[in-house]
Amino acid sequence: MTRVFFVKRYNPAMQPLAEIHRSAGIYIGGKTIHRTAVRAVAVRGDALLMVYSSTTGDYNFPGGGVDPGETHAQALVREVAEECGMSVLQVGQEICSVVEYDRPMEQDFDVFRMTSHYYACEVQDGFGPQKLETYEANLGYVPVWIALAQALEINQALLNIPSRPKWLSREILVLEFLRRKFS
Repeated sequence: MTRVFFVKRYNPAMQPLAEIHRSAGIYIGGKTIHRTAVRAVAVRGDALLMVYSSTTGDYNFPGGGVDPGETHAQALVREVAEECGMSVLQVGQEICSVVEYDRPMEQDFDVFRMTSHYYACEVQDGFGPQKLETYEANLGYVPVWIALAQALEINQALLNIPSRPKWLSREILVLEFLRRKFS
């Protein structure tokens, strides 16, 4: 069983850890399509539960979009089960959030805004069968336990690659934040 750790929010006023503009020239005041996502932060010893992409070589926190009618906790339970084949035993407090802006795929909108909420989680031991979405299977998602410093170093090395995953900057920011909090 993993241990749950709790930290105070980065900002007591509940402001996001960061806002990231994935593309230049985005007018964030325009008609916006919103997405809310949740991400699990589970620790075992000095290792974090991460999802490794065998296609892109990066590490990201397990999680994804909150479906209509779901709570954040329900979405975390579902996402960790799908991506890692694990049960979430406890959802702790929110650690931080990150807001990202990008160009929308939908024609009727000016901007895509996604807020990712990171929660301390306790998960069962052992990986079970995954239930990946097509894009996740194509990325070769594999759940792993990895040292925070190692995941951060590998992700940072990918920053200079033009085909890097669009979420890489977000995950690096959160890994750096966790390293500062627990060093």
